[in-house]
Amino acid sequence: MRSEARLLPELFLSRLRKIIPSQKFDAVANSFTDTKPTTFRINSLKTSRELVHENLGRQGFHLAPISWYPDAFVLRGGRLRELEKTESYLKGEIYVQNLSSMIPPLVLDPKPREYILDLTAAPGSKTTQMACLMKGEGTVLANESDRIRYEKLKANVELQGASNVQVLLGYGESMGKKYPERFDKVLLDAPCSAEGRFNAREPSSYRYWAMDKVKEIAKLQKKLFLSAVSALKPGGILVYSTCTFAPEENEEVVNEALEKFSGQIEIETINFSIPNKMMGLLAWEGEKFSPSIKKAIRILPTSEMEGFFVVCLRKKSNRIKS
Repeated sequence: MRSEARLLPELFLSRLRKIIPSQKFDAVANSFTDTKPTTFRINSLKTSRELVHENLGRQGFHLAPISWYPDAFVLRGGRLRELEKTESYLKGEIYVQNLSSMIPPLVLDPKPREYILDLTAAPGSKTTQMACLMKGEGTVLANESDRIRYEKLKANVELQGASNVQVLLGYGESMGKKYPERFDKVLLDAPCSAEGRFNAREPSSYRYWAMDKVKEIAKLQKKLFLSAVSALKPGGILVYSTCTFAPEENEEVVNEALEKFSGQIEIETINFSIPNKMMGLLAWEGEKFSPSIKKAIRILPTSEMEGFFVVCLRKKSNRIKS
């Protein structure tokens, strides 16, 4: 492990050792010292990957394709500040987004004409990505509880030309009661402790971190999860994701939901081929989880990708326990 990685909180690193396979730990720890390249996706509501590739290529940018997502690129030649001055960026034809962040909408797989809930939507990266996947047909109800982030969400939706997105200012915890069993699919990209975004060279990225913060956020996540399940139609799909490693915010949240909604929701297998992933944990700090949680995926951080957790569930029954 590089010396710079040791600048991260000692407790965080010791917990990480218990989560990551030993043979992969150093590579994961070292990823927190890497400056990740700019990655972005094409806004297919406004343009095509071919046109963007051609236009940016003429301006001296070198783009590397992503094998698992044709509409995503890594910027290999050129800088973000230069990219932000291009017509493609200013017109909303591209959206700068980490590769890991693009995976939850791909797992949810929203289709044209479906009614989708993005429960905690700001700033709109996944919201507008889903609008693209739906080809602008159907509806995405994008909810955000914070007024400032809500305004940012609205601005991004408008810039991206996502006319099938309806933006709502409201508490995610109340959406299940407000819209009971209304949605075909729900994305809950939950607020989290953001451990996957730590940068050892930027103390501001991890200075706030503490176990009390992790536990506090986990309480909110569990309330949001209850709301998400309640808003989902029988037979519908829910994707829960975070950009953190903490099992308290990941497997523990899912396990508690499986117990609360016993026999009513089940975890689906995620068929997503990337090398830097591992299955969900089956136990943590003496607590055992449902064997089905191994179907969740943990995306291990690399020099290009942030750490993420993603799980996909299907609602089997409309009989919800109170």
